[in-house]
Amino acid sequence: MLVSMKRLFVDFCGVVYRALRPVLFLTNSETIHEFLVNFGGVLGAIPPVRCIFYSLWVKESQTLAQNILGIEFRNPIGLATGFDYKAKLTRILPFIGFGFGTVGTITNNPYEGNPRPMLGRLVKSRALLVNKGFKNDGIDAVVKKFKNTETFYPVGLSIGKTNSKETATQEAAIADIIAAFKKAEAADLPFAYYELNISCPNLFGNVSFYPPGNLEALLLAVADLNLKKPLFIKMPITESDEDVMKMFEVIHSFRVDGVIFGNLQKDRSHPDLLPEEVALHGKGNFSGKPTEKRSNELIKLAYKTFGKKLIIIGCGGVFSAEDAYTKIKNGASLVQLITGLIFMGPQLAAQINLQLPRLLKKDGFKNISEAIGAGVK
Repeated sequence: MLVSMKRLFVDFCGVVYRALRPVLFLTNSETIHEFLVNFGGVLGAIPPVRCIFYSLWVKESQTLAQNILGIEFRNPIGLATGFDYKAKLTRILPFIGFGFGTVGTITNNPYEGNPRPMLGRLVKSRALLVNKGFKNDGIDAVVKKFKNTETFYPVGLSIGKTNSKETATQEAAIADIIAAFKKAEAADLPFAYYELNISCPNLFGNVSFYPPGNLEALLLAVADLNLKKPLFIKMPITESDEDVMKMFEVIHSFRVDGVIFGNLQKDRSHPDLLPEEVALHGKGNFSGKPTEKRSNELIKLAYKTFGKKLIIIGCGGVFSAEDAYTKIKNGASLVQLITGLIFMGPQLAAQINLQLPRLLKKDGFKNISEAIGAGVK
């Protein structure tokens, strides 16, 4: 009865948000993003507010709980890197339904972001144009913010190269990434895992870690750090199966715990993008529904290649419980989202978690771990 009431209330919140969305979308994308992140940070700092959200939206279910790499995940829905790059939302997200979340991407030096506009909405395509280029305050600011800070759920730290002319060569980019990791390790921050983001397409210069030799050089440098926490690699969705398999061969030879599929869609003529909407936007690449199909294909490829030897996190085009469940059945142990949150509302994670147990029960699964890869033949 309680679950049904919560489900109805959360669904109602989604209806209200979508009714208000046209008004919210009248505001510049970057402006409204900064406002909502700051507002979420304020709400998260008020314990009674956290408790109210939790009591109204969240229903814990052992059906969704997993222990992965020694980390306890109460549910499989996380916030992807790219949204909370100022590390302000870690105290509110677990109370609105998220089971984990990633801060960043954070770089060794701060970067104010690419020339505006950095964000744009393609409403009919259910996508965002993204051109931030790792906008963030830098690893030193994150260390200061998280030193002696309590976290309420598993928080990951995404690290990438500083977007600058000084890191425009492979060697300089690797040195920059390693410097950020060293600072994070030395500070012993309360992060549960690291993400190594090699897949942002909006950076200065021609540095690429997709060629096997370049990826190997990066992972050799990371391996020398003997990281204390699990490491996931944020992967592109733009490469062919053959090229991804070559990347897998390198990854598999190092102590990498998992991969995340994936990042942005670069193809401006992708069938899920309406040409008339694309024409309204300039430089950048696309999140949301245009990433979904390729993300699912690569999740399945990774699962076929490694099974459960490599943890897979699915990311791209998750707007519903059915979208998340598809990624899980393709082989994802965990699922991340951002764009769905913006289009469907802040209740989306709670909504998915209230609906997933029904999908699992329908297929005869008692725990979500049993569904991982169940759709892969």
